[in-house]
Amino acid sequence: MTDHIELDQTIGFTIPARHARGRLVRLGPVLDEILAAHAYPPAIERLLAEALTLTALIGSTLKDPSGQLTIQAQTQAGVVKLLVCDYRGGDLRGYVQFDADRLAEAPEEPTLFALFGEGYLAITFDLAETGERYQGIVPLDGETLAEAAESYFAQSEQIPTLINFGVTRDPAGHHVAGGLLLQHLPEGEIGRERLHVRHDHPEWEHVAILGRTMGADELTDAAIPLETLIWRLFNEEEEVRVQTRSDFRKGCRCDAAYIAGVLAKFTNEDRREMADEHGMIHVDCAFCAKSFPVPAESAAL
Repeated sequence: MTDHIELDQTIGFTIPARHARGRLVRLGPVLDEILAAHAYPPAIERLLAEALTLTALIGSTLKDPSGQLTIQAQTQAGVVKLLVCDYRGGDLRGYVQFDADRLAEAPEEPTLFALFGEGYLAITFDLAETGERYQGIVPLDGETLAEAAESYFAQSEQIPTLINFGVTRDPAGHHVAGGLLLQHLPEGEIGRERLHVRHDHPEWEHVAILGRTMGADELTDAAIPLETLIWRLFNEEEEVRVQTRSDFRKGCRCDAAYIAGVLAKFTNEDRREMADEHGMIHVDCAFCAKSFPVPAESAAL
């Protein structure tokens, strides 16, 4: 199996002279663990792997350690009914609801439009420290989830952004995904014109051109240290500040005690209606595909 040293990790960096920041992620065992719970068809499996990579890229930029990022994509009439991924403190989880019959009619490697049709992408930031919640919703335009996310930052945040990722499987059948996020940060006083929010600004064009040279083969090569990828892209810059690495884990938060607490919020009558003939309430977790039987009476405590 691929060496885990360069897997399930992220590293951030800034380029002060270009007013830019970036982040690299590379996922491996955490993808295998999340995907193994569902036995998705290849097209759906790849879609979720890409969505988890995107979630890891954006979520790991949160400065609030208790904050949560949620990415949700859905449509009214597409193959994919709902895709949900979230990140909190290094924990990743995600799942997909889809129409198997319609997927069987789709091409072997369906486009984003073939999967979602007229779909929408919602990105939500929940900041625990301040209690603030931000959400942006954009059409699922473009050919990839990366392009849809770039549209989100352009429209909702007015931040020029480049996102690139790739997903592959190693010879042993294990998933490897890598991603690159680059952003040009606004400069200027609040209430006045911000100087660096133009997508055609020379500083941003320079950073974006370099970022586009990084291919999926390099992003997914676990033998290449993440710091080496940063050096390959920006070794000619006068200064690149590299941050400390952090790790990713599968982070489903379901357990019997939590579910019992949720059920306790329902009335006794509601719980009796949920229970089977043995007085058990069966709660399924969409994220980890586990079923939790909870006695209706214990949920009332």
